[in-house]
Amino acid sequence: MELTGIHHLTAITADAPGNKRFYTDTLGLRLVKKTVNQDDTSAYHLFYADGLARPGTDLTFFDWPAARERRGTHSISRTGLRVAGDSLDYWAGRLRDRGLAVGQIATLDSRASLDFEDPEGQRFRLTEDAPDAVTAPWEKSPVPAAQQIHGLGPITISVPELAPTEAVLTQVMGMRKVRDHASPDGHGTVHVYEMGRGGPAAELHVAVQPDLPRARQGAGGVHHVAFRVPDKPAIHAWAARLAEMRVPSSGEVERYYFRSLYFREPGGNLFEIASDEPGFAVDEPLESLGQSLSLPPFLEGQRAQIEARLKPLD
Repeated sequence: MELTGIHHLTAITADAPGNKRFYTDTLGLRLVKKTVNQDDTSAYHLFYADGLARPGTDLTFFDWPAARERRGTHSISRTGLRVAGDSLDYWAGRLRDRGLAVGQIATLDSRASLDFEDPEGQRFRLTEDAPDAVTAPWEKSPVPAAQQIHGLGPITISVPELAPTEAVLTQVMGMRKVRDHASPDGHGTVHVYEMGRGGPAAELHVAVQPDLPRARQGAGGVHHVAFRVPDKPAIHAWAARLAEMRVPSSGEVERYYFRSLYFREPGGNLFEIASDEPGFAVDEPLESLGQSLSLPPFLEGQRAQIEARLKPLD
């Protein structure tokens, strides 16, 4: 029944071709699954990850024709990406050379970090990973193996009030509060919660920011964050736990590449609990992931209609 870390994070893009170019060519991630939003098959759902498409490395995007996000609280406000600490100079130069908004390398929460924004304004933080982190570089990445992104974490959410969110994190989800630090943007305090073995791959940072307006979701914003459990029996157990604790949820949802359930924490942010199994190689070979449109079996009969509505990515 323990959450072991961040599973994936799903954001919104209004420019799928540009999104693919940036995340593969600039960030050097591997496109490991090209599929559609199972609840809106007119939209791509693109998954980027490390060389082995491991849970905890998946950064995914819904392709929707949305206006830009209006920033504020009640939001998943910054996406952490783990890298080797000595690679931050490389990344600062690479991102600046491409004309992106890039901050200064700084120490935050005792780790070296570098803030930047993608071309649609999504806020990221490159964070020094644990020295014993297990990595799986992608051999075809334009980024050298030693500088490649290891995976997700920590993830920062913004809420106007701590107590209701903290109750869900600690009493329902079993996270441990470990420390606090000042928010680097000057708005409020950040409270750090960890799961499993802890470390940057298993941390959720909660920024309490009552002075900010309510965010409006859009392109460059985050849709939801997912937390890891090993398998489908664990999803069954979590569905039962949420029901027992009277937390409204979606119930179990079969996503084919993993099994999930969804619920909102009191600050309004959408959380998902997702299984590590079976993974992205369930319907195509590991060596050719992401090269063609993948559809789960229940959508395969609609392939011709779905493909006709999708715009080219290249």
